[in-house]
Amino acid sequence: MNLKKVREPIEKKRVLLVTEGTYPYNYGGVSSWSHTLCNLTKNVDYLIYSLNAHYEEKPKYEIHDNVKKIIQVPLWATYDLYDIVDYGISYKKIVSKKRNTNRSIIKYNFLKSYRTFISNLIDKNGDIKKLEESIYELWEYFEKFDYELTVKNILVWEEFKKVIIKSNFKSSNLILSDISFSFQYINKLLLPLTIPIPKVDIVHITLAGLPILPALIAKKLYKAQILSTEHGVFIRENMINISSSSFSFFVKNLIIKCSESICKLAYTRSDLVTSVNKFNTKWEFRYGLSEDRSKVIYNGVDENRFTIGEKPDHLKNIPTVVAIARIFALKDIITMIKTCDYVRNKIPNVQFIVYGDKKADLEYVQECEDLIQELKLKENFILAGHHNQPNKAFLEGDISILTSISEGFPYTVIESMSCGVPVVGTDVGGVAEAITEKTGFVCNPKDYKNIGERVFYLLSNPEIRKKMGIESRKRVLENFTLHKIIQTYEDTYESLTQPKTLTKKLTSYIKK
Repeated sequence: MNLKKVREPIEKKRVLLVTEGTYPYNYGGVSSWSHTLCNLTKNVDYLIYSLNAHYEEKPKYEIHDNVKKIIQVPLWATYDLYDIVDYGISYKKIVSKKRNTNRSIIKYNFLKSYRTFISNLIDKNGDIKKLEESIYELWEYFEKFDYELTVKNILVWEEFKKVIIKSNFKSSNLILSDISFSFQYINKLLLPLTIPIPKVDIVHITLAGLPILPALIAKKLYKAQILSTEHGVFIRENMINISSSSFSFFVKNLIIKCSESICKLAYTRSDLVTSVNKFNTKWEFRYGLSEDRSKVIYNGVDENRFTIGEKPDHLKNIPTVVAIARIFALKDIITMIKTCDYVRNKIPNVQFIVYGDKKADLEYVQECEDLIQELKLKENFILAGHHNQPNKAFLEGDISILTSISEGFPYTVIESMSCGVPVVGTDVGGVAEAITEKTGFVCNPKDYKNIGERVFYLLSNPEIRKKMGIESRKRVLENFTLHKIIQTYEDTYESLTQPKTLTKKLTSYIKK
């Protein structure tokens, strides 16, 4: 009798994908990357751990069957988290934690670890090992006692002030509101330590920042491997954002110091750090990452969806520049508007169409609209809002443009190239690793005149533009296809769960 061999089902890996302010509740490059990963990676069950500013009612993406659970942590929610989100904790346990929390417990079980945490978090030369140990101690505390009652206790406030006054943050012009905000800010960092972490094999964090906290707990509890993926270098972008904010010098300094410490923790405690470009690695090595735990995996695009097509009839006789970008400071839409003004003086009927979320930074959006009005560009520069079919949006342009002051490896560049639309972009992140002299132009950030000259050149030379478009498509097919990124991450997950059997396949896909 011939017995057929029964193939044993492949055991799926459980991956906790930790995001911050992105997937699945906000659009953007990191969200697109996350969505692609969750939809197409085989033999993986994803659990999404989403750190948000506020509670979100529903995802903006259609969630794939590969995603088994979404855990939302709204850091700045005004209510107790357990009142708005179900974390699977019984009401009895919630009440018990509140009953167990009192002044004596806080004094003898919390303050020492809290002091160690803050001291090493805000000190430029803080001890990362002690910081890590304090995180585990604080997590153990919140397993038994209530977060809200603890951080609102006067003892905690007094302890915080003592640490700040003794630190190098002491300043003659230090005001109460600065200390109060900093107190709230640091306490919000502790919130992830109060949320149950599901059992997983790998924690995949999408930036080297706050997501490292739940990752460390999963590593302690389940021996989960930590994989970090840097897109736009968290610490660099945070420095840019905070430095240009309206915060006082004291608050700016404190937030940046905290970010640097958390960044070092992420780089030194991750089992592997992948980056979407080579540019990022300079920052990663500076903050403690060793070269043997660093890999570059470029983003990939669906070449069958983003393909060469016809420009819409209503735009065929209009020189058109298209951009897909969220309207906020890092995308530097202000420079894009100035570029439009520069080109308009040479090509009066030029049209810039910018597709992107206008809710990310309302103050910045207003600044952009005011400049458009001031320069009398209403007929030339259009903030068109979100477009749900970017593959069609790129076909509206003769060229596309990116004026960012910080990027990872932007999807908009390779998506445009895949559509046969050449790109004029700024030399940030991995942009120069995607664009070559055959496929477009790379310019210095904020140099709207140089950017404008390149835009004018391409709009004025259709044959050169067409040739660049063909070369752009070719470069994507050879280097940046969706298959490459998915295959590489599947192999990466496999290598992390079986660290002694790194395959030749992984080596061939991951570029050093």
